[in-house]
Amino acid sequence: MRTITTTEDLAVFCEAAKEQPYVTVDTEFLRERTYYSKLCLIQLALPGKSGEAVLVDPLAKGLQLDPLYDLFRHKNTVKVFHAARQDLEIFFVEGNVFPEPLFDTQVAAMVCGFGEQVGYETLVRKIARESLDKTSRFTDWSHRPLSEAQKTYALADVTHLRVIYEFLNKELSRTARHKWVAEELAILTDPETYTTRPEDAWMRVKTRTQSGRFLAVVRELARFREDYAQTRNVPRARVFKDDALLELASTRPTNVEELGRSRLLLREGRKADIAEGILGAIQAGMAVKPENYPKVENGREQLQVDSALADLLRVLLKSKSEEAGVAQKLIASSSDLDVIAAGQRDVAAMKGWRYEVFGEDALRLCRGEIALTARGGAVRVLQV
Repeated sequence: MRTITTTEDLAVFCEAAKEQPYVTVDTEFLRERTYYSKLCLIQLALPGKSGEAVLVDPLAKGLQLDPLYDLFRHKNTVKVFHAARQDLEIFFVEGNVFPEPLFDTQVAAMVCGFGEQVGYETLVRKIARESLDKTSRFTDWSHRPLSEAQKTYALADVTHLRVIYEFLNKELSRTARHKWVAEELAILTDPETYTTRPEDAWMRVKTRTQSGRFLAVVRELARFREDYAQTRNVPRARVFKDDALLELASTRPTNVEELGRSRLLLREGRKADIAEGILGAIQAGMAVKPENYPKVENGREQLQVDSALADLLRVLLKSKSEEAGVAQKLIASSSDLDVIAAGQRDVAAMKGWRYEVFGEDALRLCRGEIALTARGGAVRVLQV
């Protein structure tokens, strides 16, 4: 197995890949000690059982990934990934590029009836009729040299992917569902999916309190933590965790001595620069005027849900998912159904292919234009 360690060799392989209809891609990375993923290895394979498969070492001295990014922009070669989100984030952050065209076998497998968020190992077993050696799954990919076992494990992530891609691509053509996959991939190739703004970081902090003053302090603490973590490339939890953030927003210390009484703030969060940032954030939050308090959108638990209608929507969803051969959760979640039953329509089930499969009839059911009947164990839709 070949490991590419120079930009010149990478360029040669990528030029060869441009002559192919597709190339399979995977990465190995570490993220436990950094905010952004540290790219440690790239795996690439060309079509065919005997098609060349290589490892690319991004940690090799002097190696530049420009030829790979150029291949990603080459529209005549499909770039095939499995569960591509984290891989795409890495390439977007490091190279400001998204592979085009893109194919994600996890998304395609869901559309083809393999269930929700199906794993690579499952597809290898069911489609490629092979098994995976999982002994190198949890390993330090930044350590050099890589062992032969690590290399073999890494290459398996792109060699079996060729068979899986070809099978799923044919199935999508047979069922005319390429459009469904394209709609899902549009989210994965949207820069907003990978952009975290410090001023919006508070929205990810779970709190039951809706006090404007409390949320203003939470917002400023989360803003400081996110900005600190991004600029220093450290995990946000290493700055301070959510439980400590909520404690600080509640106790609101005004000096280092009061800050030292925090029960949940760990040693890292007591360092001078972080402590200063915490106190400054609390002060900024306390200075926010009431008209500028952050506002929490009404939670779904506050919706006036028509429970009988919600139950009917669940029956309809089950029928439609079985008819389409896709997992119910891929079409609509239980909370989505409650939102619809409460009279709201801003859910994914009311857009794109989901609307065609389920949303349109769901609206008709809500308006009383159709009814449901059971016959022979099957649910049928009747015009009213």
